[in-house]
Amino acid sequence: MLYPIMTPSRLVEDLAGIWDFQLDPEERGFAEKWYEKPLKDPMTMPVPASFNDLKDGSDFRDYHGWVFYQRRISLPAFMAKQRVMLRFDAATHHANVYLNGRLIAEHQGGFLPFEVEITDDLREGEDNLLTVAINNFIDNTTLPVGMIGNMLGGNLGASPEPKHPGPNFDFFNYAGLNRTVRIYTTPGQYIADLTVTSQIDGEDGTRPIADGKKALLNYTVAVGGQEDPALARDAHVEVYDEEGNKVAEANGLSGQLTIEQARLWRPLNAYLYRIRVSYGEDIYELPYGIRTVKVVGNRFLINGRKFYFKGYGKHEDTFPHGRGINLAMNTRDISIMKWQGANSFRTSHYPYSEEMMRQCDREGIVVIDETTAVGINYLFGGGANFGGKKVGTFDPEHGVKTQEHHREVIRDLIARDKNHACVVLWSIANEPDSSGQGAYEYFKPLFDLARELDPQKRPVTLVSVQMAGGPDTDVSAQLSDVICLNRYYGWYFGAPDLEWSAQQMRAEMDQWEKLGKPLVFTEFGADTVMGMHDTTPVMYTEEYQLDYYKMNLAVMDDYPCVTGEQVWNFADFATSQSILRIQGNKKGLFTRDRKPKLAAHFFRDRWHAVPDFDYKD
Repeated sequence: MLYPIMTPSRLVEDLAGIWDFQLDPEERGFAEKWYEKPLKDPMTMPVPASFNDLKDGSDFRDYHGWVFYQRRISLPAFMAKQRVMLRFDAATHHANVYLNGRLIAEHQGGFLPFEVEITDDLREGEDNLLTVAINNFIDNTTLPVGMIGNMLGGNLGASPEPKHPGPNFDFFNYAGLNRTVRIYTTPGQYIADLTVTSQIDGEDGTRPIADGKKALLNYTVAVGGQEDPALARDAHVEVYDEEGNKVAEANGLSGQLTIEQARLWRPLNAYLYRIRVSYGEDIYELPYGIRTVKVVGNRFLINGRKFYFKGYGKHEDTFPHGRGINLAMNTRDISIMKWQGANSFRTSHYPYSEEMMRQCDREGIVVIDETTAVGINYLFGGGANFGGKKVGTFDPEHGVKTQEHHREVIRDLIARDKNHACVVLWSIANEPDSSGQGAYEYFKPLFDLARELDPQKRPVTLVSVQMAGGPDTDVSAQLSDVICLNRYYGWYFGAPDLEWSAQQMRAEMDQWEKLGKPLVFTEFGADTVMGMHDTTPVMYTEEYQLDYYKMNLAVMDDYPCVTGEQVWNFADFATSQSILRIQGNKKGLFTRDRKPKLAAHFFRDRWHAVPDFDYKD
């Protein structure tokens, strides 16, 4: 799916603003057809944003069920001859879209875009009533997964009969129109999609590649509207460098472009070409970075050089936006990353906004791109049970029913992000029950699908939870091109005895080292309350967090297979309430408003000393 941009043939109108909003706790909205008429006594609600933190009261913040957004839109006369599209960048988690009382679209999944053509549904010259009904319901059929019980466990006196499934994941279930809503136009015969892959002439990606070599760009343009062979023949593709010079061109809807003196996209040193496609009256432009990604033995190579991941797991989480898009904070976050010497992050635990992905392309930030598949694990919180009997995650009767939706998410994610230079690794899931009975049968088809769909053939992984064990039990050992581990030796396992924790960590690492694959620690961290200090490092103090990291890194540095460290987490973030959480998860190197803790300065010193390439060689 193409990102909507303004071109000589395309208009984009942002529908951001204050919309009417109504909760529906009594589930009357559909029976009374709220979508057919203006909402009665609505409250105000900004779009885009999560709704949860924008009005006071726990009944609002923890609301579960349907909500209704509504506003009026109109079509300028000059747009009447264009194809008109209504696009939602994210509606969390299930959305029904109505225009003038008629259902025009449904979508499941809260972190990827969807769109619908409204050319023939708009009433020209008058207002049109747009209503979006959104449900934040989660259960064992959705991604992320919800289930009855507490993911973290241990809440004494919790309600024995929860009213609805809660998050089987450790971040707040923010909901609403979290990202931009747009109307955009195209000509009737239009560019529907563009796929570009690149290769460096004579290079196989296993040895360092210098600038100035010949690059070959293979492209395919998908088009829509009435078929016209003449338009297809006359389709024109041009490539411009950053100085505005045309460096290649070709005709046709598919073909190859040759750049004689190519400059490569490199981590923290990005270079983007501009690919301009003309098809009939339609014009579209794509920023594109040329680079190679390859796994060879236990080495992760970008442009033929061994890359070392330095960075974080993150969240799209700010106050009061919630998970709502926050361009200012995205820019601030990337600035902080560079201040620290970081070069990468993982989109834990869902696809991030397209604006963030495009900014990472421009700024040279390397991204592990993750699906919404978090919580596919019935072992959390003591395990799921039905009628007093514990059941497995992939139990045919009571287990997760997510695989088909999981396939849809992988298709949509790769369709959206396939051309991004910043994306170097696909993460199929975070902390699933990857050692449970049925795990291989569940995940093998998903890995196959990702490898089949990705035109760039990037490596594929899943991020393994500690309870999954080592390579003898974890199916990631068989399926993943890169081993990604979330490990908490010295926190959830072994704290506060860091010496014993280090011994246990080394014992596990001895097993993974034999596998011969690159390994990235995608999570390791300790909850730390900003400003809590002690002369003797004790848990939750900034001193303990620092000692915890020093111990973990000392172990990692001894293993050549470890090709990356991404701490958990970049910044403190909101979660559901729990006795293990103090107004959210406090594992951030920074507070939620991006103030550095003691460990942030430690990592700044370390990451500026550890090179981006050829570390441990």
